[in-house]
Amino acid sequence: MSENVQSRSRALAKLVATIVVAGALLAGLLFPWVGGTGLVARNSASLLDALPVELTDKTPAGNSQVLAADGSLITYLYENNRTPVAPDQISEIMKRALVDIEDSRFYEHNGLDVQGTMRALVKNVAAGSVQEGGSTLTQQLVKQTLLQTATTPEDRQAATEQNVGRKLREARLAMALEETFSKDEILTRYLNIVYFGQGAYGIQAAAQKYFSVNAIDLTLPQAAMLAGLVQSPANDDPITNPENAQIRRNQVLQRMADLGHITPQELTDISAQPVAVTPGANPQNGCIDATTGGFFCAYVLSYLTGTLGLSENEIKNGGWTIQTTLRPDMQAAGEQAVLNTLAMGDELVGTYTAVEPGTGHVLAMANNRRYGCDAESQECESVNLNVVPSRGSGSTFKVFTAAAALEQGYGKGYTISTSDPYTSRVYRGPCQGRNNGGMYCVPNAGSGYPGTLDMERALYMSSNTYFLAMEDALGSVEGPVRMAERMGMKFDNPVTQTPADQIIEENRGSFTFGTDAVSPLDLASAYSTLAASGTRCDPTPVVQVLDRGGQPVVGDDGQPVVKGDSCTAEAIPAGVANTLNQMLRKDVEPGYSGQTASRAYIPGHEIAGKTGTINNNASVAFVGYTPEYSASVLVWNSVEDRSVGGFGGGKGATIWHDAMEPVLSGRPTASFPPEDPAVAAGTRGSGRPAPAPDNGRGDDRDDERDEPSAPSDGQTPDDTGTTEQPATPVDPPVQEGTTEEDPFGEGFPFDD
Repeated sequence: MSENVQSRSRALAKLVATIVVAGALLAGLLFPWVGGTGLVARNSASLLDALPVELTDKTPAGNSQVLAADGSLITYLYENNRTPVAPDQISEIMKRALVDIEDSRFYEHNGLDVQGTMRALVKNVAAGSVQEGGSTLTQQLVKQTLLQTATTPEDRQAATEQNVGRKLREARLAMALEETFSKDEILTRYLNIVYFGQGAYGIQAAAQKYFSVNAIDLTLPQAAMLAGLVQSPANDDPITNPENAQIRRNQVLQRMADLGHITPQELTDISAQPVAVTPGANPQNGCIDATTGGFFCAYVLSYLTGTLGLSENEIKNGGWTIQTTLRPDMQAAGEQAVLNTLAMGDELVGTYTAVEPGTGHVLAMANNRRYGCDAESQECESVNLNVVPSRGSGSTFKVFTAAAALEQGYGKGYTISTSDPYTSRVYRGPCQGRNNGGMYCVPNAGSGYPGTLDMERALYMSSNTYFLAMEDALGSVEGPVRMAERMGMKFDNPVTQTPADQIIEENRGSFTFGTDAVSPLDLASAYSTLAASGTRCDPTPVVQVLDRGGQPVVGDDGQPVVKGDSCTAEAIPAGVANTLNQMLRKDVEPGYSGQTASRAYIPGHEIAGKTGTINNNASVAFVGYTPEYSASVLVWNSVEDRSVGGFGGGKGATIWHDAMEPVLSGRPTASFPPEDPAVAAGTRGSGRPAPAPDNGRGDDRDDERDEPSAPSDGQTPDDTGTTEQPATPVDPPVQEGTTEEDPFGEGFPFDD
């Protein structure tokens, strides 16, 4: 006997033995449920008790979807591309083709088909290999469901291991399913879960992938081809192996003809034709495919997993609907506004981030980068620049010092006379190379500042010397730092930020000049606390997460994972917030000489805001807000610590204006509450009366005048929290109304 014949005989003997032993074991173990000539469920309760929850769900989960605030689609999230459909959304010819080729006695058996199993046994023995399976569609449904819902390697192995135990379990569960669901429900569930190749799970995804049609519209040739794919999706793929696909399709057609379900003429006409496909694209998947707001989408995912504690597996396989707060109109306006000033992929990075006061809803996240694209290009970025602290925001932090001062009884008219530069009496640090006993000092960013200013005018003119003197009056930086935290600022990034407690312990006088890197989202959120009259709301991008049945997804406590807005009323006193709002309007709205953010103004609306610039003009910022919206803009150089050109009142205010103008123009205006008279007046005296305010139209400068600060570009601070590198004075600052890059020379920590 030849070696090939011997090998074939051994394989045949093994196959027969395996089938016979398996059949005997199955018959014996199933005996309590066997009666008469067929298999019937004598003890339905016992069978149903065995059903795992995965098999009692009526439909498999489809793709999770992420929706914008208006209900439009942002993207899908999935591991397996699947869109479940109802029985009446699948063509009858598709159902018939699948049953004929996979389980022609489907409508006659009750989950196990003894006749079909014996027929397969005879055919396989005759061929010497497995040519036909003995599993029913119901058994296949059990196997595929347990496999595709497995969450551990052990569960996956249990669903596929080749032993009698698995077959026995499948048989029992199949019988239980037949007792639970109708034949049409079982067939629909199978068509919704089975894999058709090319990443398409379920009949709707397959119809879209291969023919760009819906499952209800599948024709006989298309249905026959898809039914044939179930056995071997890779081998019979009509896109990559059209010849194999044609052979397999024709086998399905022949089986349908043998059973009398199509005519001989249909068999002849279709079999002669090659397979014809019209491939469709897979549905978008993940934030890289987002139709809008890729960085916002990434923030949503980090929020779901980090804040809400959901797993990626749950999110991608749950068929959930994730309703977000994104405003597509604001997102589009923000993206265009950034690109109006900075080209996509420019070495200057620009971010625009908007939130809603009073709710914390994140409305837009735009920048001049593409999220997560694969190309090695400066246009591509996987770090969420709208969330991660990258650079300092300069004198936007003066607002925290002003708020702390107002709360401690220093009214908006509190007047201080300072020299320029001004040397602190409290805080230690660099002082332009001067021998001032190691005390910190700062200059203004131009020579047009009065030596005496009140808090309101010093704020909208962004006087550096006044605010260092104001910190002196407070005696410690703790008040401004804690105020920033109460308003929503976080100092918890271990790479780019200094913890709040350390800033306080080292009593860093540079805090008021925004030297540390900040999150654009935190900045917009903190200013929204002012817009909401002191109510702080944690930023949130999600308003609800619904399961595939439309019910809220619940956590371990049985409560919905999304519990609503997280707000703290009176996080800061309403009087402080309302008074500060009226003060900051003067930085934007017309009529105030020396204001720094006139370019942000949109006629007909009350707008408050503050500009900022760090040393060497390497980063500029503007935070503007109305009673309805708060948005931050940060622009910085991604290449090195080089000037971005100008100050926060230039690129920063311009981007804010261009982003908000389409949103605000032509719409009813809202008004800020009036200032609190007691807070505005204060309880503390001042050194001398403030000069009369200049109510004429301010000069239309594109810069702002702020101050030197501690390092914001990764330099290591010393134990005072300020730069170790001394600064050397150079040419005097330019006159008011001109742009000043760095009045004290490169290397001095300069803030706007």
